[in-house]
Amino acid sequence: MSGKLDQSGEDLWVFAYGSLMWRPGFSFLDRRPARLVGAHRALCVYSFVHRGTPHRPGLVFGLDRGGNCRGIAYRVAAGKRAKTIRYLRAREQVTMVYRETWRRVWLDDDPQQNVYALCYIVDCGHQQYAGRLTLSEQLHYVRQGRGRSGPCRDYVLAAVKELEVQGYRDADLHILGEWIKGIHEKASG
Repeated sequence: MSGKLDQSGEDLWVFAYGSLMWRPGFSFLDRRPARLVGAHRALCVYSFVHRGTPHRPGLVFGLDRGGNCRGIAYRVAAGKRAKTIRYLRAREQVTMVYRETWRRVWLDDDPQQNVYALCYIVDCGHQQYAGRLTLSEQLHYVRQGRGRSGPCRDYVLAAVKELEVQGYRDADLHILGEWIKGIHEKASG
């Protein structure tokens, strides 16, 4: 994105769908449940830094094409806009697997209200794009992944918890969370 994005005198909206939901790492004025249409949350990114390494990748979320995604919209004061964007770029763009873009998101507490929010969408042409993996394949990468932000297991379990706190239940992600914790463990093979 251009420097113009950093220089705007308006408040900044950021759409969070992964770890930014429970650990934003920036100051905000408002935190609201929100929905993005046209992309869905998926464990579709091999993590080479935060939750894995190139030799033992973990798996993290990306916004992938199609569907919709429930998450959090944060409103950041205009005066902290440039600092927040710099922080997000350093955090989200380590390997450039995400495309920084603007998307319209709807605020859940007022379905008629929408805002343009900064989003990080997975680049499907990037080497870290995992595509659609089975739950068993996801479990493998989640179990093996450990990076500079900790075990991949903790990341996925935190996402399950945050989504449930928000009142959402992603059936596949919930099952994966149970497998990670060892509940109803799927036999390998």
